[in-house]
Amino acid sequence: MTETVMVHEHIDTVDVLMAHYVAGSLPQPARVLVESHLEMKPDHRLLVSDLESLAGEALEQMPEAAIGDRATRLAAVFSSAPPAENHTATNLRMEKGFFPKAIRDLVGYDLDTVPWKTKLPGFKQYSTDLDGCEVSLMWIKAGRALPAHTHKGMELTLILDGAFSDSRGRFGPGDISVADESVDHRPIAEKNRPCVAFSVLDAPIKLTGSFRQIIGDLIG
Repeated sequence: MTETVMVHEHIDTVDVLMAHYVAGSLPQPARVLVESHLEMKPDHRLLVSDLESLAGEALEQMPEAAIGDRATRLAAVFSSAPPAENHTATNLRMEKGFFPKAIRDLVGYDLDTVPWKTKLPGFKQYSTDLDGCEVSLMWIKAGRALPAHTHKGMELTLILDGAFSDSRGRFGPGDISVADESVDHRPIAEKNRPCVAFSVLDAPIKLTGSFRQIIGDLIG
């Protein structure tokens, strides 16, 4: 993973994450995470609409500025090519699927086709690097605790199914966990079903806790 920063300003809450989404300042994987959250929790689109309205009002209050060579600039805009198609995911663009559509389109897989790799007993992962971020799908066995860790940068995690809990509380389907260097946690999947999640990191994690606890968590 190429170390970078998620955005130039710090993100410490979901509301701040949404503001960056509206501003268009998130890297592609983080935008996909937010879009998937909104697909799973459409009621939260109201916050996005409010932020868009506030942004629009702010733009209307800004003084007009002259645009040099207006005709040339407009011609360049209208002649620009449309965004490139993600051909690796074309065959998975369906109306229904286990993963939200934005995630299927990004990674090119749904739950039953992910090329999982077992990282630890009871923990499977698929990871790739996109837009300077490490993008991961995770499957955590019911009741499994992940090793305690903190972060050298930002970690955004969207719960797709099941749930996990840590010292901050419970995160269930559609919830986003926002973690940074101030968060030291040990996520534990709930005992009734596996936890499936989508995460975006802009820097590696750092294991914490006692040596005995780390070894215990690694072997499950």
